[in-house]
Amino acid sequence: RKLPISKAKNVGSSWVSRSTGDIEMIQTPLSLLITSGEPASISCRSNQSLLNSDGNTYLNWLVHKPGQSPQRLIYKISNRDSGIPDKFSGSGSGTDFTLKISSVEVEDVGVYYCMQAGTKVEIKRTAAKPTVSIFQPSPEELKSGSASLVCFVNNFYPKEIDIKWKVDGVEKKDGFLNSFTDQDTKDSTYSLSSILSLTQGEYDSHNIFVCEVSHESLTSPIVKSVSKNEC
Repeated sequence: RKLPISKAKNVGSSWVSRSTGDIEMIQTPLSLLITSGEPASISCRSNQSLLNSDGNTYLNWLVHKPGQSPQRLIYKISNRDSGIPDKFSGSGSGTDFTLKISSVEVEDVGVYYCMQAGTKVEIKRTAAKPTVSIFQPSPEELKSGSASLVCFVNNFYPKEIDIKWKVDGVEKKDGFLNSFTDQDTKDSTYSLSSILSLTQGEYDSHNIFVCEVSHESLTSPIVKSVSKNEC
């Protein structure tokens, strides 16, 4: 039996994560269909070196499994988080990174993300306006019976920020999770991902999905939306 392993994807194009400043991170391949027990490999490339002035490279790998909250697997290129099995391994340096799964099983099905993170030092700076992008569920996830929409909010300061999800104009009060990165060491801004988790039935019965971001640097909220009619 072949199992779907997906990378995050932008609707209609390769997925680009603008995680800090002008850094762009691109994952390949778009999706993987793996036979149970076979290995899998996902690549992530940055347009510039992620090596930090402190000698560390803050490159993380996360997985979002259907119906669950996102989970970090790997931090600083190759370090496994507590409880992560050794079949997951990370490698790379500079601009090119790889996540390998030595033997894919049913429980590994999900959407995998590479993400650049900063340090844990809080530095004061002037207010910075966020940039916002929104992503639809992958076809593989929809086949599993669940649907996750992801809103990436990048390069803002201060950290306090308000995220609202609306489905066909109605605000969702729950069912979403906001995950912050640490403050970036280059420009002292923050980034976050907000994931709205729906059942496939909820997703199928609605059309317009909105991520609305309010921040003290903005005179009005940033509103990003996707429609299934645009697919």
